[in-house]
Parts: sequence; C-alpha cells; structure tokens
Amino acid sequence: SPAQKLVFNRVNGKRPQVLLQQVSAPEECYTLAHEENVRFVYEAWQQVEQQLDSSQSGESACGPVQYVEKTPNPGLKNFVPIDLEEWWAQQFLAKIENCS
Repeated sequence: SPAQKLVFNRVNGKRPQVLLQQVSAPEECYTLAHEENVRFVYEAWQQVEQQLDSSQSGESACGPVQYVEKTPNPGLKNFVPIDLEEWWAQQFLAKIENCS
C-alpha cells in the first residue's frame, strides 16, 4: 500500500496558529523577537491573502496583484515548487519516529 500522507486542513483558507506550536520541537528555544517577527509576517500575509481573495471575487477594485511572468525562463520549465506543508509534515513525523 502507498505511504500515508499527512494532511493539514485549513479552516476558511487560514492556517491555525496552534499548528505552528505543534510543529516546533520542544528543545528549540525561540526569542521573543523571533516570535514577534513570525507573528508579524504571518498576520501580514493573512491580510494579503484576504485582499487577494476579495479582489479576485470582484469585491474590491484595488489591492494586491499576483505576479505572472510574461516570458517564462526556459531554464525553469521543469521547476516544481516545494510543498512546504508536506515538507514540515515529513520533518514532524521524522522527529516523532526518532524520539520513539
């Protein structure tokens, strides 16, 4: 049988903040400044996603614009972006397996 894939479901397209705490290893120590930076980037990105969603649904005439390259680089034609959620899931499972 194929390997099971860990899936993180989002509520209304938003990542729950609890997930960030579950993924981090207990031995890792983050400073207050680090946590503030992560929170700032997370909240700013959530605002961008909301504005992008509302501009695509026609609710707003202005807002963020998603960049689309007009002339793609031929060297990148086989480029596959990394699935960060899958990568984090694999890291999380690997830590669990190593601890047991």
